[in-house]
Amino acid sequence: MKSIIVEKDPKSPVAEAYRTLRTNIQFSSLDKEVKTIVVTSSGATEGKSTTAVNLAVSFIQMGKKVVVVDGDLRKPKMAKIFNISNHEGLTTVFFEQEPISKFIKKEGNVDILTSGPTPPNPSELLGSDRMKKVLEDLRELYDYVIIDSPPVGYVTDGAILASICDGTIFVIAAGESDQRAVKHAKEQLDKVSANILGAVLTKIPIKGKGYYKYHYSNYYGNK
Repeated sequence: MKSIIVEKDPKSPVAEAYRTLRTNIQFSSLDKEVKTIVVTSSGATEGKSTTAVNLAVSFIQMGKKVVVVDGDLRKPKMAKIFNISNHEGLTTVFFEQEPISKFIKKEGNVDILTSGPTPPNPSELLGSDRMKKVLEDLRELYDYVIIDSPPVGYVTDGAILASICDGTIFVIAAGESDQRAVKHAKEQLDKVSANILGAVLTKIPIKGKGYYKYHYSNYYGNK
């Protein structure tokens, strides 16, 4: 899978940037435990899904037990990234009495909870007590729960997830993200008292030779 750069090219600057992101998240949790992490952005195609997957794998590489959750119930990507079925997933868990572990798929060394069938009311489901219970169950099973959420600038889903998780990573694409949209998204996260751990700047052009057209920058900043 091309998206998992930390596995495909672990010595690349891109992979090192994800490891730095991982390290900074660990340091951010010294005073307050951070286990459930939302990865969001202000708009689409900014690299949040790729960031979520590579962050998860970087934790797995250091021996942590991690699950990637597709919290985008409108335009899910994880099933496509891992080339697995999305017949069952997060939305199935809401209405089944089976243990959540039944719906978690494994691809290589990565555990994935896909979005499941698209519901008519994504925001209501994500803001429900049942969703909070799902997160509690996952916290018991895993060291880290990495959630790929919808862009905050488009719908309320991302802000809802950020409000019930331990921390949020905000992804911004260099030269693509609209400044006003980024500001608006940040305001939305602030309104729900999201714990913004910091930001990841993606799609920085790299000059010279290399396998990748874009570089993912270091994690930077705190709220």
